[in-house]
Amino acid sequence: MEDLTLYLVNWLKDKISNAGAKGGVLGISGGIDSAVVAALMKRAYPDGTLGVIMPCHSNPKDIEYGHLLTNALDLEFVETDLSPVFDTMLVSLMTKNENNIAIANIKPRLRMTTLYYYASLKNYLVIGTGNRSEILTGYYTKYGDGGVDMEPIGGLYKCQVYQLAKHLNIPEAIIQRAPSAGLWEHQTDEEEMGISYRELDKYLCKQDTSERVVDIADKLIAKSKHKREMPPIPEKEFPVTF
Repeated sequence: MEDLTLYLVNWLKDKISNAGAKGGVLGISGGIDSAVVAALMKRAYPDGTLGVIMPCHSNPKDIEYGHLLTNALDLEFVETDLSPVFDTMLVSLMTKNENNIAIANIKPRLRMTTLYYYASLKNYLVIGTGNRSEILTGYYTKYGDGGVDMEPIGGLYKCQVYQLAKHLNIPEAIIQRAPSAGLWEHQTDEEEMGISYRELDKYLCKQDTSERVVDIADKLIAKSKHKREMPPIPEKEFPVTF
């Protein structure tokens, strides 16, 4: 785990430095992924890391655990309540809450906009918190939490993130929390996906698993293929005239 930590810290330094940036900004959700990335960034840029807590009609526990992390890491942070902006969006869209996912996805897209605002102010890059298990199955919002400049733990399965969290001395309360994107009340990743991260990681690592897990995972991967690709452009070229 220490070799992995050093590798990722140096990777962050190289990528951010080569981009001509001075540090990184990331969202602090109160969950394990953002906690691990924050700890890595704090090592890479002790004075160049900004955490942003962005409640949006969120569970108060998300904010509580976010502060638990910033205190544990002595991390510079700001708190920006996006609830009024979200409410204004719903009024403007004249929605009647007919599509829970469509409405819920507004939240991570507002957070993405907020992170890029702070990044622009400080000449930072936006640091993503997606892990390999989520990226491969598309368990993130396109142009929301997927709208970032880099994904330092994007090569790690969820099980590896847990192992790294323990090595980085992430508060145990955060490690033990049920993973959640915080999109709606009582929402959890595993309930929404229909399988546990342990089941998913075993499948992704090509270990024996049940037909149920294979079926769910294959459907998630196929459905989210567009998220892992650049927007398509027609291949046929036509003559240019001036």
